[in-house]
Amino acid sequence: MADTGQLGQLGTESAESTLPGRRLSELADRAVRCTTDCCGASCVVSEGAPDRSAAVTHPDLAGLVSVQLRSGDGPIPTALERGEPVDSADLLREERWPAYRALALDSGVRSTVTIPFRRSGLTVTLSLYSFRPGALEDAPHGPARALGELAVTCLVRDRSYRAALAELDQLGAALRTRPVVDQACGIVMHVLGCDADAAFGVLRRISQGSQRKLADVASAVVDRRGRGLEREMRFLSDRFLPD
Repeated sequence: MADTGQLGQLGTESAESTLPGRRLSELADRAVRCTTDCCGASCVVSEGAPDRSAAVTHPDLAGLVSVQLRSGDGPIPTALERGEPVDSADLLREERWPAYRALALDSGVRSTVTIPFRRSGLTVTLSLYSFRPGALEDAPHGPARALGELAVTCLVRDRSYRAALAELDQLGAALRTRPVVDQACGIVMHVLGCDADAAFGVLRRISQGSQRKLADVASAVVDRRGRGLEREMRFLSDRFLPD
């Protein structure tokens, strides 16, 4: 059974803990501490993009992760493909993954297990390493799995939280710029004698054509009360507004 103190800490919110790298580091560190004969751990997270975040408990393990991601061969790619834990009880007798196996043995690693976790488009792998052969056979069913399940849940929640913050920022920006856009639409309506939808279309065309933000275009129209823009607005009116 997983240590409840560790599980509680992993779920605790803080400004730094919501970063994927911090979550992965916490998972790797705690998985090592709660797994017998485990000498190190690595975690990799992917959200369906080529770029992946990773964390390791020892610098030597970074090479083991890197060689797998580059070659597409090793316990991590195999676990991702199968969707289930992949282990090697003794790398000295292992015939799979030659590049990974050679680098692991050179680092003194004799046995490994990689546990995949998938949720809401997010994929996390937790890899555990031991200097002893056959030492990690029970790891996929032990505390490390519970820690991994909680970590991926936290990562999904963090992602939703960041998305909500971004949406609020966009909404706030839209609300802040709405008054000036409305004012600019009123000026365009007066100059061209068109309705509100057509006036907004003219502002949008100017924005696209000049590669400026709509709010910046609207501010310019309001500041100048439309002066100097009559020709541009009428040109767009002739091209894009109905007769």
